[in-house]
Amino acid sequence: MSPHPSPAVAAEAPAASVPSPRLRAHRHLTVLFTLLAVLTVVLCSSLAIGTKSVPLVDVLAAIGGSTDGDAVVVRELRMPRTLLGLLAGLALGAAGAVAQDITRNPLGDPGLIGVSAGAAFAVASGIGLFGLTSSYQYVWFAFAGGALAGLLAYVVGGSGHGGATPAKLALAGAAVTVLLESFTNALVLLDVRTLDQYRSWAVGSLAGRDADLGLQLAPFIVAGLVLALALGGRLNALALGDDLAATLGTKVTATRALGAVAVVLLTGAAVAACGPVTFVGLVVPHVVRAFSGPDARWLVPCSGLGGAILLLGADVVGRVVARPAELQAGVVTALIGAPFLALLVKRGKLKEHTR
Repeated sequence: MSPHPSPAVAAEAPAASVPSPRLRAHRHLTVLFTLLAVLTVVLCSSLAIGTKSVPLVDVLAAIGGSTDGDAVVVRELRMPRTLLGLLAGLALGAAGAVAQDITRNPLGDPGLIGVSAGAAFAVASGIGLFGLTSSYQYVWFAFAGGALAGLLAYVVGGSGHGGATPAKLALAGAAVTVLLESFTNALVLLDVRTLDQYRSWAVGSLAGRDADLGLQLAPFIVAGLVLALALGGRLNALALGDDLAATLGTKVTATRALGAVAVVLLTGAAVAACGPVTFVGLVVPHVVRAFSGPDARWLVPCSGLGGAILLLGADVVGRVVARPAELQAGVVTALIGAPFLALLVKRGKLKEHTR
């Protein structure tokens, strides 16, 4: 028997290796429910673990309305912090997936298009120039700064011949980020009071935030998530390349603009609440894509769940490793994300996202 397959068998082999729609749906659902299960464990851990650990039975009792024992600690302190981490993690994970798709850049995250730098500059300006002191005041400045920075990057990247191509958007976002970061550094270095107040926000943390902040930001995050999910089919077409996407009837410029709006909504709200938490929007979509595949209709929601798991998990780890003090969640995500990024580079995984 010949060791080489016949031409007919060779021709059929690639088709046989393509999963059927049913198998793909089964894989997507498996990933989704696995992430939901892990998120449930992390949520319970966030409510139970802290300076003083609370038994899971008491946590469940506190959620059910009990006022005994440590119920006040769980409901008044840990539950608002956990809700804020859940919303911010959902926002950053989903925003990272959308940013990578609209820029077709594997290094794409909300910082790539200047949103995080814009929010940070706006908060620093508010502290130094207008005397802001509370998280409620930071929210509106951070949101407006992130939106304006994202708009500026899109306008600059979309000018000239060819419109808003992925390469031009990445370069414009990098230029806007560097410019705004230099302005931010100048502000905080020229005023010691601004530096002292700004650095406690800029490190990226869920601790010390106002209890109702999550509820205040929820409408922006929900709106951004709904828009990101609605763009799933268009993002799939966009990943095929601008010319082919246009041939299939997708409005390329409008899709990128709406994707940028979703990223601004999600990132602006998350950064306003927690500070510029790094690596969540970059790392999570890569991990999720390895299991769910590149279909944006599943990648975006799964990345949102993964972002919540990473941010809340980092917050829990930060409470444990430095007891009785805490290590900020932004520091923990950086410690996790930097080696992962180096591993991606080493394995040559950083290629333009096309399907």
